[in-house]
Amino acid sequence: MDTFHALRVFVRTLELGSLSAAAREFGTTQPTVSKWLAGLERQLRVRLVERSTRGLSPTEQGQRFYADAKRIVEQFDAAVGDVQGMTGQAAGLVRINAPVALGQFRINAMVQRFLADHPAIDVELILNDRFVDLVEESVDVAFRLGGTLPPDAIGRHLATVPRFLVAAPMYLARRGVPSVPDDLATHDVVRFAWTPGSTVELFRGEEQARVPTASRFRVNNALAIREALVLGGGIGVCPDWLVRDLMDSGELVRVLDEWAARPQDLTLLYPSRQFQALRTRLFIDFAVGQFSGIAGFAGGQG
Repeated sequence: MDTFHALRVFVRTLELGSLSAAAREFGTTQPTVSKWLAGLERQLRVRLVERSTRGLSPTEQGQRFYADAKRIVEQFDAAVGDVQGMTGQAAGLVRINAPVALGQFRINAMVQRFLADHPAIDVELILNDRFVDLVEESVDVAFRLGGTLPPDAIGRHLATVPRFLVAAPMYLARRGVPSVPDDLATHDVVRFAWTPGSTVELFRGEEQARVPTASRFRVNNALAIREALVLGGGIGVCPDWLVRDLMDSGELVRVLDEWAARPQDLTLLYPSRQFQALRTRLFIDFAVGQFSGIAGFAGGQG
């Protein structure tokens, strides 16, 4: 039996919580994963996992062995990465997660440049607007806009994202141009569906305004918000990078120029672990450098 492969299977099976999930990740069948785990248990003469109709859980010995096995796997991956780095041949798969709109507008092109620089590295880019569990879903790095950072992840601040009100000229011609924040109460505000409440919070220097608004249209996708605004659906709070091209073309214009919404932090997250594959470290360093001076982002840090 390949003991090291069995260690890797054991570690990922516990992290994913099921034999079937581990089988999907390793491209094999559930019985094969079960056979690897049973072989490891026979070799160690210790029961590592309890199997029941409710799922799979580690024994006390299995939980302790998991910590050591995980460290061994990570040390091996790091050693391989260092050797590959000496020859300039970093290789393997990097799994990246990003919000849909950010991924389409910025990250996709960034990844193409990274791939061109590293022909032996593969990338799987997963775009969705939910906060993924990095360990459970085997994600190496994730781009996070705003929100609370998970306690088990390390974050690198990439940039601060300005946000402000925009609308289509035809909407403003039809409904009027707001001159003060309170005017928003009489307008349709297009909102992200998962944003709680209906209040718009704006800032002008130290001055703050909180305006209750009506939202006839909410949607859980930034690209749909962008399109709805162009079609005259209302006024929306948008990040600069999402609408910069539309403002340049005149399809959208800024509303209440002196006021802005609270900016968002763009953070690059990766699992909190001591050892990291060279290919992942290369992408992290590459991404940090990419956000210096990109339109729609401010305060990028290396």
